[in-house]
Amino acid sequence: MSERLLKKVLGSKITRGTLEVIGHKGDSETFGTPTEGYPDVTVRFADRKTARDILLDPRLGAGECFMDGRLIVEKGGGIMEMIQLIRANTPWESGQRLQAPSVLKRVRNRLSFLARSFNRPASAKRNIAHHYDIGNDLYALFLDKEHWQYSCAYWPGYPEDRSMSLDEAQERKLAHIAAKLDLKPGMRVVEIGCGWGGLAIYLARKFDVHVTGITLSEEQAKLAVERAEAAGVADKVDIKLIDYRAFAESGGKFDRVVSIAMFEAVGRPQFETYFRCCGNLMKQNGVFLVHTIGRMGGPGSTDAFTSKYIFPGGYIPALSETLAASEKFRLIASDIETLRLHYAPTLRAWYDRCMADKDAIVAMYDERFFRMWTFYLAGATAAFESGGMCNYQIQYVRDRHALPITRDYMAEGERQLLA
Repeated sequence: MSERLLKKVLGSKITRGTLEVIGHKGDSETFGTPTEGYPDVTVRFADRKTARDILLDPRLGAGECFMDGRLIVEKGGGIMEMIQLIRANTPWESGQRLQAPSVLKRVRNRLSFLARSFNRPASAKRNIAHHYDIGNDLYALFLDKEHWQYSCAYWPGYPEDRSMSLDEAQERKLAHIAAKLDLKPGMRVVEIGCGWGGLAIYLARKFDVHVTGITLSEEQAKLAVERAEAAGVADKVDIKLIDYRAFAESGGKFDRVVSIAMFEAVGRPQFETYFRCCGNLMKQNGVFLVHTIGRMGGPGSTDAFTSKYIFPGGYIPALSETLAASEKFRLIASDIETLRLHYAPTLRAWYDRCMADKDAIVAMYDERFFRMWTFYLAGATAAFESGGMCNYQIQYVRDRHALPITRDYMAEGERQLLA
């Protein structure tokens, strides 16, 4: 019964590209039509419970079935191609008639993100450790080699020009961000969520500024210190293992505040606290830049697979709720950029590197972890290629005179960095 119902659902969704489904008894049915640009994939259900688990919660059920080896991609690539096929047939910008969300949907989304995203200081460190303290050796396999950037790269020629490497695209991202910060020698910078120190080291070397990087990940902090020493900027880069809320209470003031791919871990009920803390860390003529994954629609909820296995306590913000929280503290949004496509090639590059190093990852963990990790990367890729995810870079000032009144300085600064 579950397999028949699931096949009926797939038959209504898959029209471009083909999906062949082989049931647990060996019966086969194919949905869709071969179409250029869409993959042709064959999957097999290993047992009768597979279809039921997917129907009960498509994202979590499919993820766990794939992790357990019960949802098997037999032809047409791997999990990346399967998810791409399904998601591309139901794109976010599908041109449907615009309607107000139902009351049920609004209530469900509201209850869901309230229940999952409080992320107070006591739980924030535990949530960060869940993802980032699993071992630096894993990240070394798929991140860019010089900067260790675990965030959206910048691909100015994409999708027409796909020749740029991941390492070059991450260098471009750092230059893009640095240009928006409008740095001058001797400035004091704080990076909230500094990762493995890539941006801090880059800024210290390029601009002769002092950067304080804060993180809750012990693994990241340790390696960031080592990398700063190896880069010869240990006197300009200070790494602290501390929560941003506690750090803001110290009363320090900085010329620049920057936060890259950390806001997603804050949790919706903490948005106002986050912006109050960042505002208090800024000098009156300071500049604050936040780079975050975002929703192209309104507020929503984190899917069950991501909450359970990848980013517990995390929440992807809509632009509306981000600005609503920041404007309460007289932070002026001086520039907003939507990176609509850049994360998709970044994630595909990470996925390809993980697939190439499958044996090493399995040796570090096991087959189930490898399938979990690649399901996460594949699902995230589909969300940026066909779903409602994007990236936002929002620049804030407290004084309207803090920066030039046109964006020309950004383009010129970026050009000089890349020369």
